[in-house]
Amino acid sequence: MGSATTQARTATSEALASTSGVDLDVARELFAAVAAVSGSSQLSGALSDSSVPADARAGLVSAVFGPSYSPVTVGLLSDAARQRWSSAAEFVEGLEELAVRATAVAETGDIEAELFSFSRTVATNGELELALGGRMGGASAKGTLVSTLLDGRASAGTALIVSSLVEHARGRRVRALLRRAERLVADQRSRIVATVSAAAPLSAEQQTRLQNALSARYGSAVTLNTVIDPTVVGGLRVQVADDVIDASVSARLADLRQRIAG
Repeated sequence: MGSATTQARTATSEALASTSGVDLDVARELFAAVAAVSGSSQLSGALSDSSVPADARAGLVSAVFGPSYSPVTVGLLSDAARQRWSSAAEFVEGLEELAVRATAVAETGDIEAELFSFSRTVATNGELELALGGRMGGASAKGTLVSTLLDGRASAGTALIVSSLVEHARGRRVRALLRRAERLVADQRSRIVATVSAAAPLSAEQQTRLQNALSARYGSAVTLNTVIDPTVVGGLRVQVADDVIDASVSARLADLRQRIAG
């Protein structure tokens, strides 16, 4: 990712934070805009062309989306178009990030946990992963499948994120898209996500102690996602982004075997 895109993403997120009236309808329009822009190389190129004045790019947003989108949505899209992006592809990804973050603002439900749960379902069901991520089957059929699977089991915000990402995966793996969305939602809500592998479910007291310890370590509120893994044997394995804390019995046994062998 180029430095220009990093700055553009930050500016776009700040614009979202200062915008009022962001609801799920706005989030839906943002996802629809992502589909429209990603589906037109001419449009994505024009909106991300840094040689064109920023106000002209914002004017193009108003001309294309103004007649049918809400002023809030058009304003957010215009703010994104005014930024300097390293490439058209990164501009599209920036709009997608904006749509995910807007959903996190609009939806009060536990989107992080629901995204994690759905990603685990996909990970353990090869046929489902193929149906959602394979080249066979149209985007609308995949969106319908997601709606059927999540109906009554997840919030409207989670269903919107999953269906939008699946319908417009652009060659990316579904599980990777869901993990990225989960991190973005957590970041928007000033949290970090910790994936905990344990041999058995944690009690409420254990979860609270672990959350408090991780919050103290990382200086942020923590969302715990627990994976039951019998190979852990005992103890815990905790992963926060690229940071791994392995206090499992299996890890200690492996270390002991290495010491004995070497």
